[in-house]
Amino acid sequence: MPLTFDDLLARARALTGAGRRAILGIAGSPGAGKTTLAERLVSALDGDGTCWAAHVPMDGFHLADAELDRLGRRDRKGAPDTFDAAGYAALLRRLREDTGEVVYAPGFERVLEQPVAGAIPVPPAARLVVTEGNYLLLEESSWARVRPCLDEVWFCEIPEDERIRRLVARHEEFGKDRAAAVAWVRGPDQRNADLVAATRGRADLVVPAGALPAAARPEG
Repeated sequence: MPLTFDDLLARARALTGAGRRAILGIAGSPGAGKTTLAERLVSALDGDGTCWAAHVPMDGFHLADAELDRLGRRDRKGAPDTFDAAGYAALLRRLREDTGEVVYAPGFERVLEQPVAGAIPVPPAARLVVTEGNYLLLEESSWARVRPCLDEVWFCEIPEDERIRRLVARHEEFGKDRAAAVAWVRGPDQRNADLVAATRGRADLVVPAGALPAAARPEG
């Protein structure tokens, strides 16, 4: 039978069966729907407002544009070496270990395209943390520290033409004109997507687009 969103909910809820906080990772190429899946899971699991689940994206660990300029990497923003991977892994370890106090995680402001420190509170009540990003299964450099911090990693996969359509629309929404959006998607984003696609085989579960309710299927 095809995988359903209810199946995903049950599997996510079961991760906390040992009585400790669990961390679920959602990986996938840019535009594959990672953020929408994470948000839908957390919303469904935390429907009574008890803060049982929390969403902590990887995007808060983007290096700031000023640092990318200093390093000469601004034209590759979004590539693995334009993130603080070691810092991200350290936060995941803290989320697992420091369950008696609020842990603050950085967020990412899409309009500014910049990380924002201390933007996401994870309260002690959170039994499941859902984190999502491109490189959770990457085994290069400091990214290799991430996977051991996660109980499971799911991989979002959608048809390539739909993924590209969503990604172009996202770049246009946040300020690029059509030509610039297409050039970025076909250039830096595609190189990153190819790198991420090669990690698919390391995932615990591959999530197809059909596992999300039709009304909630992501555009970005």
